[in-house]
This record gives sequence, C-alpha cells and structure tokens, in this order.
Amino acid sequence: MPPESDSLRLTPAQVAAFRTLIYDHYHANPRPLPWRDTTDPYAILVSEIMLQQTQVDRVREKYIAFLAAFPDLATLAAAPLAEVLIAWQGLGYNRRAIALHRCAQTVMAEHGGRLPTEVVTLEALPGIGPYTARAIASFAFRQPTVFIETNIRTVFIHQFCHDRHGVHDREILPRVEQTLDRDNPRDWYYALMDYGVMLKKSHPNPGRRSAHHVRQTPFKGSNRELRSRILKQVLAVPACSAAELAAMLGVEPAAVEKNLMQLAREGFIVERDGCHFIR
Repeated sequence: MPPESDSLRLTPAQVAAFRTLIYDHYHANPRPLPWRDTTDPYAILVSEIMLQQTQVDRVREKYIAFLAAFPDLATLAAAPLAEVLIAWQGLGYNRRAIALHRCAQTVMAEHGGRLPTEVVTLEALPGIGPYTARAIASFAFRQPTVFIETNIRTVFIHQFCHDRHGVHDREILPRVEQTLDRDNPRDWYYALMDYGVMLKKSHPNPGRRSAHHVRQTPFKGSNRELRSRILKQVLAVPACSAAELAAMLGVEPAAVEKNLMQLAREGFIVERDGCHFIR
C-alpha cells in the first residue's frame, strides 16, 4: 500500500493534538532513568553508547557503576582497556566499550577534553553514528536535531501509518521534524520514547511494521556468546594460549583461534609469544 497522499504534511491542529497526547502521558508516567537527571555531556555520551542494542534495565545499574569508576572523560581516556572492559561486562557488544574508550581519548587529544556540540563533529568520533550524534546534541546541548530510534519509530507508525506494513523511515522523518518541540527537544524526545515503550506493552508492537525491523538473533549458543566468553576468560586469566582457552571453555580450538584473530583485528587483544592479553 503506498504512503498516504497528504505529502506527509500535518496540519497545525494535528501537531498540537499529537504533542498534547505525548506530553500528557509523559507528565503522568515519566520513567525515572538516571541519565535523565543530568546535563553532563560525558554522562549522556556514556548512556547513549550503553543503550545501543541493550535493554534499559540492563543499562541502569551498569551506567551508575561505570560512572563511579570513570567519572569523566579524562579518567576514562587514561584507564587501561582491560579495566574498561571489566566494567562493561554484562552489557554485551564489547566493541562499544572499545569505541567509547577511543572516543574519550580522541576528545582529550583533539578537542581539549570537551565533547563537541556540533553534530558533524560528534559523528566523526569513534562509536558515534548519525543517531547517537543527534541524540547527544539534543539531550546534552538542547539542540533541536531530528532523529529516530526504535521507540520513536513505534509511536509514529502507530499514530500516522494505520495498519500499514513496510513503513520506511523516510516517511517518518518529515513528521518527526514537523512535530519536534524545538524549544525543549530533550523532554520531547524523552516523552516520545516513553510513549513508545507504553505502546509496545499495550499493542502488538507497531515497530514490527517498519521496513527496518530486524528480529534479534538468539544470543545463547551463538558466536557472539562465544566471543563474549573468550574475552571474559582473557580478562580473568591473561597470558593463555588458544589451546588453553579452548580447554577452559570446552569448545573446539579452531573456533577459539578464529575468534581470537577477529578480536585482535578489532583491537580487543594482542598476542605475544603465543599467549593472549587485553590490548
């Protein structure tokens, strides 16, 4: 079914009604999330990197502990990678920890220890893509940037794309821009996200009608799980050979060797004299 024939343009009355709906729910049901209580750009950066591909409940506790261990960019940049990876354990997708570590080092070296405010400069930093750059700009610097994430996508599909499937983000983005509260983008995006969470609980997930919806593959038994186990073992017992790691983990040596090579290419580990260490 083709997109609606209104050229995606909302009337002022539609925009006002939509904002009232979203804000009314937000003010009545705000989610108490610790990164919403700060305007510190570094703390917001940490939360946004952690929240990539990770559920909010898993991030909440790790976020507080991570900031206690690394309270600012300078501390994180100076920390050994092994310490950063240990603090990251339990969040998954460990390459994000490396990216965050490198991001802190880049900001210290190239930006005088201050996180840039411009979206294009943020995007050039390790681990920061188009969404994360715009989220940081809105949440940390109150810039009215336009972006989509899964809960925001859910809201707009549910509200404006009734019973349609295969909805593309290029149809959603103009409406995100039209409805954006430019005076308070921070609270507006928080409100949209909270409304999206509510919709997922009360309706068959509208986000599944997105052209961008991808079903998450199971972690248990996957190569992602094996990578995580290998990295955790190297953190706990450094200077092991591939054969020793395979024996400790109870898996085929070939699978361990293949993943060790990949982890080395990605900057996680280094091999010296046949033994493996965190880089």
